[in-house]
Amino acid sequence: MKKTPFISMLHRDEKAFYYGLGEKEMKLVSTHALSKADVTAFFHTHWGSPEMVNSHGTFRCDELEGFAVTDEKSDIKGLITYFIAGNECEVVSLDSVVENKGIGSLLLQEVERVSKRKQCKSIKLITTNDNMRALMFYQKRGYTLAELYVNAVDKARKVKPEIPFVADNGIPIRDEILLVKDLA
Repeated sequence: MKKTPFISMLHRDEKAFYYGLGEKEMKLVSTHALSKADVTAFFHTHWGSPEMVNSHGTFRCDELEGFAVTDEKSDIKGLITYFIAGNECEVVSLDSVVENKGIGSLLLQEVERVSKRKQCKSIKLITTNDNMRALMFYQKRGYTLAELYVNAVDKARKVKPEIPFVADNGIPIRDEILLVKDLA
């Protein structure tokens, strides 16, 4: 079984936390510290557009709260977006350019930390039925399957027709799965 590399906080300043990730230093920053053009370009590269559509609505990821992990050249290596409504936090997107290095875990932990500080009772997120890596990732971090939205992706395609019908792993992309983690 692979282990996630040890991530240690090296130092911080008023704008960022600096982490040792393997042999490299990475920086955890608010997406507001990045140029909007860089954040928008990241979503165009990884999602086709900054627009995310799911059963809970249509979101402009480049306009949401978020955090990013950047490398020594300030290239984005991972990015998470979220919003808080009432006493719930919803993660809208989580992407790691380099997997199995702890970047996704670090980003998710930061949103959990902020959510607790803002007295949220839970964090929720949606993924699709084909995304086995995401389902494993979130469940290993304490998220539970809460709801299944059958054929929800068909509805999302009416708003965002570029959503593929079949994933790279050959599984038809049809359903959405809500995962929840209690913070109380």
